[in-house]
Amino acid sequence: MTVSKFVIIGAGLAGAKTAQALRDKGFDGQIVVIGDEVERPYERPPLSKEYLTGKAERDSVFVHDAAWYAEHDVDLRTDTVVTGIDRVSKTVSVSDGDPVAYDKLVLATGSRSREFPGAGRDTGAYYLRRLEDSDRLRELFRVARKIVLVGGGWIGLEVAAAARGAGVEVVIVEPEELPLIRILGRRVAQVFADLQVRHGVELRTGVKVAAVEVDAGSGALVRLEGGETIAADAVVIGIGAVPNTELAEAAGLSVSNGVEVDAGLRTSDPDVFAVGDIANAENPALGRRIRVEHWANALNQPAVAAANMLGGDEVYQRLPYFYTDQYELGMEYVGYADGDADVVTRGDLAKPEFLAFWLEDGKVVAGMNVNIWDQGDAIKALIASGRVVDQAKLADPDVSLADV
Repeated sequence: MTVSKFVIIGAGLAGAKTAQALRDKGFDGQIVVIGDEVERPYERPPLSKEYLTGKAERDSVFVHDAAWYAEHDVDLRTDTVVTGIDRVSKTVSVSDGDPVAYDKLVLATGSRSREFPGAGRDTGAYYLRRLEDSDRLRELFRVARKIVLVGGGWIGLEVAAAARGAGVEVVIVEPEELPLIRILGRRVAQVFADLQVRHGVELRTGVKVAAVEVDAGSGALVRLEGGETIAADAVVIGIGAVPNTELAEAAGLSVSNGVEVDAGLRTSDPDVFAVGDIANAENPALGRRIRVEHWANALNQPAVAAANMLGGDEVYQRLPYFYTDQYELGMEYVGYADGDADVVTRGDLAKPEFLAFWLEDGKVVAGMNVNIWDQGDAIKALIASGRVVDQAKLADPDVSLADV
């Protein structure tokens, strides 16, 4: 009897959860998971949160314990680079061995940090994407007096909070007038800016970095457009991520802002699936194609992909979700809003303890709860209802969200 063989390229959360989902759904064929990192699959959120701040132990970041893969007959190949995919012969080429045949293939190759020109990893600049990056930053925070963060996105703000918690001086350089303004809008973005300043961060907004110079012996120098310079012990670059789509492109799969997949996470080849950061997926709940670089997709998409690899016809239609922890602020965001959406808030933004809603055509398409932990389900229900809301009631804390 022929035994089916499923290969997963990418040994992060999405890859590990795909292997787990296949076993949970009764697949008894061969599973091979191939990843280029030395470590077994781990989760990335702790790298900028609990693990970076020292509140979590290293073992806590891993998806499964070390014995899980052998116990579930999963062939985990770490420190192995996939060099190509041949969809005709249905094989995967690797850097250190014979080609690996597959019946079904999953791409879970994730993203990599976007590098600042002239300040790559090899120059001594710091980035945060991998476990080893978080280890390097933890060590940096023990010895540095001052760092400069280039970029005020979610990763930059979380790294800033961790650094300040370790007593390090922090300067954030952000080209927009406020960090996160394109995502959150001015009013809510101001909350996060004020939070950082209140905790001692020097926030430089509306300025662009012209160059970054790093010297192992003398630290780092950040040159701004206009000629000003900022000296520090180190520079951390947080200017976004790039999806790892090169293998998919070379294999002739449809690629546009990620690997294009349908709502069942199938690529343009019915025997190849994509999950996690790289999946630019049709989402029936949103009525649009979307690629989301957040933990929730890597966690939840694999179950749908696994079901369909086994002959099912499931669709992935969860609302996008992410969260952040900075100082005393904890936040959850669900849904998806364009940058020009209307914003309505209820509660105390200064405390901060509030809800925020993003509206398009009078309908709530995204919501955020900040230090309020009992409204998440109500926000999801409001988005799912698709109804036009009364904005005055939406802003009133005394009105139930079910009644807006």
